[in-house]
Amino acid sequence: MGSNALDDARGVIDRAIANRVFPAATIEVGRSDGILARHASGTLSFDETAPAATIETPFDLASLTKPIATTTVLMELVHAQSLRLDEPIRLFLDEWRGLDREEVTIRDLAEHASGLPARLLDAPPASRREFEHEICTMPLEYSPRSRSIYSDLGFILLGFIAEDRARMSLAAAFERTMGDRLTFALSPEERRHAAPTLPLEDDPRRGRSLVGEVHDSYAAALGGIAGHAGLFGTAAAVGAFARVVLRAARGDRQMPPPFSPEIVALFTTRSTVSGSSRTLGWDTMLPTSSCGTRMSPSAFGHAGFTGTSLWIDPARNRYFVLLTNRACGGGSLDQMRTVRRAFHDALADF
Repeated sequence: MGSNALDDARGVIDRAIANRVFPAATIEVGRSDGILARHASGTLSFDETAPAATIETPFDLASLTKPIATTTVLMELVHAQSLRLDEPIRLFLDEWRGLDREEVTIRDLAEHASGLPARLLDAPPASRREFEHEICTMPLEYSPRSRSIYSDLGFILLGFIAEDRARMSLAAAFERTMGDRLTFALSPEERRHAAPTLPLEDDPRRGRSLVGEVHDSYAAALGGIAGHAGLFGTAAAVGAFARVVLRAARGDRQMPPPFSPEIVALFTTRSTVSGSSRTLGWDTMLPTSSCGTRMSPSAFGHAGFTGTSLWIDPARNRYFVLLTNRACGGGSLDQMRTVRRAFHDALADF
């Protein structure tokens, strides 16, 4: 059953490449005590001369930055009692003012329930100070905690707040916790071998390929280090992170801080906001999720715009890494979502 499931999952990936949903993909599937399978498919771009993807190919992880980097730094700050989830945002950001914003907290930003919309209406500003001003003074889209709307803007603010509390850059704070296997800045050699992406039409960098350079225009404007995007890594590096989280989620007390069972449980418990599937930085299993229909109710994970995803299922003792560069002239978000669901459903018995 296991090998058939893996063959089925590989088939999903290979068909997606043939259908030009993405040119390259790497996968890693494992459990808390080790790796079960790895696989690389396709070429780094759709160009006929492009080199083959390998399991060591770095990918732009896009919004996997939110749970892997920003949330990990927040966990460390909570563990060190340097930050409380119920602290109001107005204590950190002077321009976060108004009766509708007064009670918005760190938790609200992390659960995508702050009232902020997904993105800014205009082109990204050029500095942290300008981002802070634009986000803090824009009208809220809904009453905080009345619902949940996925927001890059909220995680940009969380990145700023984490940096201020940690008294170092988000990249440095994350590296201090997790080492350098996952990084905001690939080495020159790693950049040469990274899976490329193509800028969106409204990106001033359009017309050239982005190789080892962050795809998201907001993260690019912030120097490649942002709370919502900017992280790069291989399937092996994401898998190593997943094993640490999975072991803690299953009660293992041997993991390094901040990955205690208690803190991981705190950050992966579903929000109390009506209709929300979000936790503190993660998403959870719903029948409509990108993780398909066959994971357990305890599963949590996240996806990235470039075509990346990580799902962790503590009840089944499994994690699933799928890295692609859909944002290299590939398919639509809906096509990528269909591939993700089929990939995870194929591995349900693996």
